[in-house]
Amino acid sequence: MAQHTTNYRSTFIEVAEDCPIGHAVEPPVTDTPSIAALHHRLIAEEPYARTSDDVIFETYALRNGIAVDDAAAREAFFSKGQPCLRSSPLGKRYGWGTHHDAEGRVALVPRDSEEYAVLAADPDLSHTKAMRSRRA
Repeated sequence: MAQHTTNYRSTFIEVAEDCPIGHAVEPPVTDTPSIAALHHRLIAEEPYARTSDDVIFETYALRNGIAVDDAAAREAFFSKGQPCLRSSPLGKRYGWGTHHDAEGRVALVPRDSEEYAVLAADPDLSHTKAMRSRRA
């Protein structure tokens, strides 16, 4: 069975062009954590510890009562394509860029930070933007 991946390597995903805020904010935490809150927690707790695939699957597993180390469930999940972090609310609505290192591990970068400006200008990285919320 072919496995799909959401991982990027040596890439900086910039905030969407239509992101409504000029600075990064944490997604609200509620009794039932949103996808944005789970993405934020998983990446912010341990920068560069997880790949995009890890974050996407762990979010799915946590929301569906599946063990995050269930290899069969992970294989079934990635047997079809999944939305990558470009579609995460973090980059679309909450002002967070994501930096993916050479091994594909990810960290959050607030759009109003010096680090964001440095990464956005780095010619050694691939660059893409989070998906827009609305059509242009």
